Amino acid sequence: MTADRITDILQQAARLGTDPAGEKYRYLLLKDTVILAGELGLTRRELEIAALKAGIVPERYQRNIGTIGMAGQVKLLEAKVGLVGAGGLGGFAVELLARCGVGSLVIIDGDSFTDSNLNRQLYALESELSAKKAVQAARRVGEINGAVEVTAHQCFGDAGNLPSLLQGCDLVLDCLDNLQARFALEQACQQLKIPLVHGAIAGFMGQVAVIRPGKPLLAEIYGRQQNLQSDSRGVETHLGNPPFAPALVAAWQTGEAVKLLAGLGSSPDGVLLFIDIFSGRTTRIKLP
Repeated sequence: MTADRITDILQQAARLGTDPAGEKYRYLLLKDTVILAGELGLTRRELEIAALKAGIVPERYQRNIGTIGMAGQVKLLEAKVGLVGAGGLGGFAVELLARCGVGSLVIIDGDSFTDSNLNRQLYALESELSAKKAVQAARRVGEINGAVEVTAHQCFGDAGNLPSLLQGCDLVLDCLDNLQARFALEQACQQLKIPLVHGAIAGFMGQVAVIRPGKPLLAEIYGRQQNLQSDSRGVETHLGNPPFAPALVAAWQTGEAVKLLAGLGSSPDGVLLFIDIFSGRTTRIKLP
């Protein structure tokens, strides 16, 4: 079936509504996209992209459009994002990216949930404490947004596997808690020439940085990799991980990712955003 014919069918199926600003717009309900995708032989993701390009809003994204626009939503659906770590930061980031409509997610985590995860990790449930984090995150994506294609890798990311696991991604989120793994992830993203959105938490504090190809930053934040111990974890091992900290930092990471993917801009290069929840202050630190 030709693209023009698909557009004609979508136009005929579209409903007319009024958005919160009082403007008329054409839209498709979730049940419409499911039925039409089946009838047209398209994936849900392909159907939603075709609708947006025809000026028709899948209603599930209606509250996104005022922020990122129709073209921005298309870019999100066409994007592929990697998430390394599916625990505190990663669980919230997966949730937000799926609801934003990022079309393809690659989730990497070899860990399982334990009791100590229940205070802050979104997919840690009393009834499934032995579940694999990557599998739970992928399952949740399917429940949130059937248009999002998700791949779960039940392994820990390292220098040997990250370049291949993240191949084809447009952007990656660092949701790790191990400094050696962070450095391996930064190296992989530098090799693949894709942006990395770094995030970390400890107590009432959090930090976010956008690391661009050709401009690594982790050595400026944490010191040189060769000076780290084999299992170097951050200060959060002493200050703890309250539930609000990963929620806030993951949201900020997701916002940076969406800006980049939708072509809306990003934070300046070489800047670490430091967030102090206790004092209510944010500080931008220019790194050398």
